[in-house]
Amino acid sequence: MAVRKKNLIILMFVMTSIIVMPVMGGTLYLSGSPNLSASVSGSNEFSPNSEVQITITIQNTGQSKDKLVQSGITDRDDLPTTAKFLSASLSPGNAPVTIKTDPVMLGDLGGSSSASALYTVKIKESAGGGTYLLPLTLNYSYLSSASQYNDATMEYFYQSEEITLDIPITIKPEAAIEVLSADPEHITAGADGYINVKVKNSGTAHGSQAIVVLTRNGASPIIPVDDSVYIGDFSPGSTAIARYKVSVSDRAERQSYPVDIRVIYLNPEGDSISARQKTLGIPVSGKMSFAIISSPATMHPGNQKEIQVEYKNTGDSPVYGAKARISAVDPFTSTSDIAYIGDLQPNESRVIIFQLGVDRSATIKEYGLDSEIRYRDALDNTHLSDPMKLTVDVTATEGIAIILTNPIYLSIVAAATIGIAYMVYHYRKKKE
Repeated sequence: MAVRKKNLIILMFVMTSIIVMPVMGGTLYLSGSPNLSASVSGSNEFSPNSEVQITITIQNTGQSKDKLVQSGITDRDDLPTTAKFLSASLSPGNAPVTIKTDPVMLGDLGGSSSASALYTVKIKESAGGGTYLLPLTLNYSYLSSASQYNDATMEYFYQSEEITLDIPITIKPEAAIEVLSADPEHITAGADGYINVKVKNSGTAHGSQAIVVLTRNGASPIIPVDDSVYIGDFSPGSTAIARYKVSVSDRAERQSYPVDIRVIYLNPEGDSISARQKTLGIPVSGKMSFAIISSPATMHPGNQKEIQVEYKNTGDSPVYGAKARISAVDPFTSTSDIAYIGDLQPNESRVIIFQLGVDRSATIKEYGLDSEIRYRDALDNTHLSDPMKLTVDVTATEGIAIILTNPIYLSIVAAATIGIAYMVYHYRKKKE
């Protein structure tokens, strides 16, 4: 009996404990909203005429300081400090940049958390040095309030928000090269020439001990011989003229080819800076060429005669002190195989004379003799043209020329003439 009474007392105590145990309540936040800030991750210093990746970190430091915890309150799905459906749009504002990235969707950003957005930004070539502000527009919504109708029914009220934050970036002052003119001088395939370049500092930095450097672009046939010109101080807006000697490959065609130009200078801190290079197009004249435009010379076996040959400058540039030469090979001979032409302008021609002989045993046919021209260009460099063919047509002797060119026939004629003269002489003597 005593045991049963003891068990009953324990049961009643347990039931009493269950009845008086407090019901667990929900949490109601009485205040709070997102608090967003943004900054560039890493360096925010960039150079003109560059395309860069800028990472912007967005921090939510929103806190809910006041909250109520009691029974009958249902926990909310969202906190008032959460920025929901957050998007970040970067624009150039007054900065000399182009934003190449569309608005970035970041989703929900809770309090005491951060997210990053990556933007591709093109810094303009003409950008001046200094600090600029890029507007970053943030769009989001947050839980402003909620109404609870019963334990199972809640109504949430969200508020849309748009804020704009300034993102500072710094563009480094730099000297920039702008080519005002590039004038070729005697730029011909297979020869040397000059390029005269006028440049301007279109940047915002003063360069000292500046050197303008001309370099070959890839496999371009234009190869600088003198590639560096010292111009000294290179202030913003100042100009300078540089003259470069270049060599042009004989494989170059009549067209424009690229060369690269850049300026190397010392900035105010004494650092050596190489400004971004520019590519120029330089027109190249075709390789010097000549042609024989006269008709083929005609000769007979055993002939010794002067032949006239007309040479024409078919190139794009004048030549000076030109001399033509022929290669008289068997069965031809020449007592003068070099003739002076002189100066020839493009498309100008001139007739010269060679003394040429052909052997009596020469085969009747058309021959081609090599001919070439040695000349000087505008820079007084000597060149030798490509070989040309001088056509000589050796034809059979006809008519009286057969006798006049054959020594046997000439001997017979001479003997006959002498014999007739002798007979006439004796005949007249007898009559006397």
